[in-house]
Amino acid sequence: MKGRVFVIGLGLIGGSLALCIKKEHEDVTIVGFDINSEQARLAKMLGVIDEIAGDIYSGAIDADLIIISAPVNETEDIIQFLATLPLQSDVIVTDTGSTKSKIVESASRLKEQGITFIGGHPMAGSHKSGVSAAKEILFENAFYLLTPEDYISKEKVEKLKSWLNGTNAKFLIVTPENHDYLTGIVSHFPHIIAASIVRQTEKLAKAESLIPRLAAGGFRDITRIASSSPEMWKDILLHNRDILIELLDQWQTEMNGVKMLLENENSSAIYDYFQQAKQFRDGLPMKEKGAIPAFYDLFVDVPDYPGVISEITGYLAKEDISITNIRIQETREDINGILIISFQTEEDRQKAEQCIGIYSNFETSIGS
Repeated sequence: MKGRVFVIGLGLIGGSLALCIKKEHEDVTIVGFDINSEQARLAKMLGVIDEIAGDIYSGAIDADLIIISAPVNETEDIIQFLATLPLQSDVIVTDTGSTKSKIVESASRLKEQGITFIGGHPMAGSHKSGVSAAKEILFENAFYLLTPEDYISKEKVEKLKSWLNGTNAKFLIVTPENHDYLTGIVSHFPHIIAASIVRQTEKLAKAESLIPRLAAGGFRDITRIASSSPEMWKDILLHNRDILIELLDQWQTEMNGVKMLLENENSSAIYDYFQQAKQFRDGLPMKEKGAIPAFYDLFVDVPDYPGVISEITGYLAKEDISITNIRIQETREDINGILIISFQTEEDRQKAEQCIGIYSNFETSIGS
């Protein structure tokens, strides 16, 4: 495809989409704008974009595709502004926000101008942020939800997919309302629960100093999403308010049920509760990318001697295997420690496991 693509917001998602489009469509000019001018300059220097727009107006008026990759509240404001501009009649406008109903509703102004808006949500991410973390492979095999309204033609939807073909994502078409319900269950609600667990633990830690030390390792893993951006999640929760209130009501009922099992000392029912949870959890796809970015962790049993971590990372560097995080499990009593190495992809984890097996006799395993 040929033309001009305008990316508003040059963070991890916007930058990665720009790279995917450049890879797939060599004759396309990528124009970028970011409220942080340093991010825009860095994007140009890294080759993520071809041109920097001084403002949204100059980047949007001759664009064939406009991608809004900004926080959900800002996205609404940007859509309202775009509706006042003399955009090309066949331009497609899309976004990358985590909520859709309010954003699609705000795009009615574009519809009145005859402009096509198709809501989008690439369900991928990283522990890193900013355009310097942008990667062509970020969306590979991830779900990419599109929420076109009924008036949008199939041709327009297919054209947007063609623009985004370089993501190698799995496109799903859902309604804005269904999108918010689904992501509320598998993404927004778990973030609330993780934050609540951490907050309760923080309060209890004031009376028991050992809690922070014991909360390393597994506790950090199951609550890692509580470290997400407070500003971003404030906006997402308010945008998806009604669905999350409904889910919290259901959660309170669920917890009251567990409380009753404990009060009644119902051993068999408690067993069944965990057994059913285990069966459902174990049946979830292991290699699919879901709403929350997955860990690709490799566990390495290592003896406690100086330089062992450098030794292992040296093996990985020798094979040009990139890691995203490395940490030691702290709550073990035997002589060996557990080194946990995180990778960007399942392929990198497999390569690392083979590499460590070749260069050492350290035992490795993966999580489940």
